[in-house]
Amino acid sequence: MTTEATLPSTSASPTARQVWTRARGIALALVLLLVGAITIALLRSDARHGALDPRSADPNGSRAVAELLADRGVDTRVVTTLDEAASAAGPDTTLLVAVPDMLTRSQQSRLHNAFADSRGRTVLVASGSASVERLAPGVTADPATSLDSTLSPDCGLPAARRAGTADTGGVRYTTTHLDADKCYPSERLATLLRIPDATGDGDTVVLGAPDILLNDRLDKQGNASLALQLLGSRPHLVWYLPSLSDTSATGTDDERSFFDLLPSGWLWGTLQLFIAAALAALWRARRLGPLVPEKLPVAIRASETAEGRARLYRKTDARDRAANALRSTTRTRLAPLTGVPVTQAHTPEALLPALSDHLHGHGQDLRTLLFGPPPSDDAALIALADQLDALEREVRRP
Repeated sequence: MTTEATLPSTSASPTARQVWTRARGIALALVLLLVGAITIALLRSDARHGALDPRSADPNGSRAVAELLADRGVDTRVVTTLDEAASAAGPDTTLLVAVPDMLTRSQQSRLHNAFADSRGRTVLVASGSASVERLAPGVTADPATSLDSTLSPDCGLPAARRAGTADTGGVRYTTTHLDADKCYPSERLATLLRIPDATGDGDTVVLGAPDILLNDRLDKQGNASLALQLLGSRPHLVWYLPSLSDTSATGTDDERSFFDLLPSGWLWGTLQLFIAAALAALWRARRLGPLVPEKLPVAIRASETAEGRARLYRKTDARDRAANALRSTTRTRLAPLTGVPVTQAHTPEALLPALSDHLHGHGQDLRTLLFGPPPSDDAALIALADQLDALEREVRRP
């Protein structure tokens, strides 16, 4: 059987230029997103620098209250290790713990043992459930924070009554101590507790929010008055800023998992987000119905359709489907030319003898050509297409 020369393929893989043209928009968007993230990170990198640090003049620092205390004869010393904080506890000292939740469990227990019998004052700033129960036994932090930041004293503590309204709204506390002063309540739970010790000379103050100590909030409400009275009752103030580099935090019995560090209620919040996402997906999902044929708005040439289908076949390496389509179409066109009904065009026993009689032989080659296995590579597929074209031209030849 004769064959024609192999024609050049009209399906070609995308060139590097085409790939870049298609992907450059996405690449540009990713680059802009990365640049924006880096810029925001750089701009905000020092947003919390010096938070609750009495040496910092930043809005979130506490230098202003330290200078006011110095004017009243109270010296302020900053410590960053547990050993320094524990050794500083004494009857003439106020120990302020800036971020109690940063302490490990053993650090909390050691610190409480150090100041429990010191007869001094200990101030815990925004101590959450991770620390307050060890640093102030008998006190429990409520999971829900106060909705109002500015609250009224509503208690008999002289310092609170003199200060008046203050920005203490934050963590809310309950206590089993009957002699505790419960001040600045929010929904019946206190945001400031004063718990006297067994001797009656020392006490522990649990403050629900750090706002009264911040530079940019000190002049609001009665914040300055309350801060000076709470921190100025002793001549010495030790300001403890827990540090991650503190060697006392390396105990193996204090290791907490990632889930222990997450705030309470995160599980239910995450579950609600998943439920909301699922409902949004169901709401926005495309409603699939039966296929409905419709006329194309423009006429598309058959060659373009064939080329598009060929590109899809090539993209998925579907040489078997492409070969079946070529062979099936060729058999359908050859059957009427050889007197075989179209319904039997795909039956070798009916089509091959008629073709062999029409071409005077070549029966075995015809079986392989029209009903053979799929080609092994693209070159074999192109050769198959050329041979099928040559066979059809030969059959149509007068």
